[in-house]
Amino acid sequence: MKIEILTIFPEMCREILGSSILKRAQEKGLAALDAIDLRDWTDDRHKTTDDAPYGGGPGMVMKIEPIDRALSDLRTPEAKVILMSPQGRQLSHSIAASLARESHLILLCGHYEGIDQRVADHLVDGEISIGDYVLTNGALAALVVTDAVVRLIPGVLGDDESAAQDSFATGLLDHPHYTRPVEYRGWRVPEILLSGHHAAIESWRQEAAREATRRNRPDIEI
Repeated sequence: MKIEILTIFPEMCREILGSSILKRAQEKGLAALDAIDLRDWTDDRHKTTDDAPYGGGPGMVMKIEPIDRALSDLRTPEAKVILMSPQGRQLSHSIAASLARESHLILLCGHYEGIDQRVADHLVDGEISIGDYVLTNGALAALVVTDAVVRLIPGVLGDDESAAQDSFATGLLDHPHYTRPVEYRGWRVPEILLSGHHAAIESWRQEAAREATRRNRPDIEI
């Protein structure tokens, strides 16, 4: 899979793209990740990517011309272009899993007050938000999407069961996890996990996941 983050702050992305699971995915040849500077497609000496909004109001709006030029150069026949936007569909496990089946993603990052609406209307295949809040720039959101997608590519995690048991993969939050020591400051690991009775442990984990979901995410139907 190839993922390109198109942003005016590529330096924010590169260290993260070259670290941890994302680094290993690239070393295994399972993903090719890059942060690309939108300013390379500007046509003035100041490398301007924004302008004042028509109709007045605060903030600046990202211009359509450099975005159009960049996408014209970067887009391949199989590419899916996603605009990171507070107006988009909220990222979920199912959306990440769907994107993980694509071969080429271009994540377009908004900044400032927003992006010229004609970009969303004519130049992208969809819009994604990572939550009901606003960030200073879309590169942060694009990194979240990249991490969520890449870890679902078969072979990236080493043990594909890890992703299958994640929170939301089954529609529930994940069950609690414990490791050594058995007791710490009087807080003990649940005895069932020490029993070696695998069927009983699995039953406990399923019920613990349901309880965590009821307690922390009552909006999720069980």
